[in-house]
Amino acid sequence: MMETEISNNREELGRKAAVKGGQLILDAIRLKGEANIILATGASQFKMLEVLVRQEIDWKKVHAFHLDEYIGLPEVHPASFRRYLKERFSDLVNPQSFTYINGEINPDQECIRLGDLIGRHPIDVAFVGIGENGHLAFNDPPADFETDVPYIVVSLDEKCRRQQMGEGWFPSVDDVPEKAISMSIKQIMKSKAIICSVPDLRKAEAVQRTLEGPITPWIPASILRQHEAVWLYLDKDSSSLLSHKPS
Repeated sequence: MMETEISNNREELGRKAAVKGGQLILDAIRLKGEANIILATGASQFKMLEVLVRQEIDWKKVHAFHLDEYIGLPEVHPASFRRYLKERFSDLVNPQSFTYINGEINPDQECIRLGDLIGRHPIDVAFVGIGENGHLAFNDPPADFETDVPYIVVSLDEKCRRQQMGEGWFPSVDDVPEKAISMSIKQIMKSKAIICSVPDLRKAEAVQRTLEGPITPWIPASILRQHEAVWLYLDKDSSSLLSHKPS
């Protein structure tokens, strides 16, 4: 089941995504005493995170997991996703735990460590976005829909790397790392609920292909249509190419 909502702008989109996600976190805490969540990064998550950290949630009952990270990029770099999440989330709410991806150590060993940890924490809510190339996390097309490994080493395609440069994280495409550690598609799809925030005109084609094209590894985010509980938040720009707008 995918519920799609179109907002007037990215700020409204972010607020709605954060409120719904916060409700789902509270539901998990009420049900089992704690919640396990996944957090994404990037420009699409700015407003959502800004509002999420202000929700009335006992963050000491929340375990958070990192979605993806560049290989070889130091945490002090402005584009570091560890730095992003510490500044915009964990340093503000101090959750019970936050499992970060360390892209500065042996990536194969890091994937094993992360997989073991997330295997002990079934995810209640995953906060994700969709890339300009339709990627989900850093699973660029053609994404691996079959691997059961929770975290994998991936190569970033040119369109993905150009998106990172275009968002202002890097001065040139040559500065964008070519490899990353990413949560796998199957691991994301194991989440009980998924909140997907996708603002901006530059995402319109990816949104249209995700919702109206075939479900295929060449459009990685299209797999979300097979999940039983997805809330997709769009704005007028990102939804502009849809043939059938949600009522």
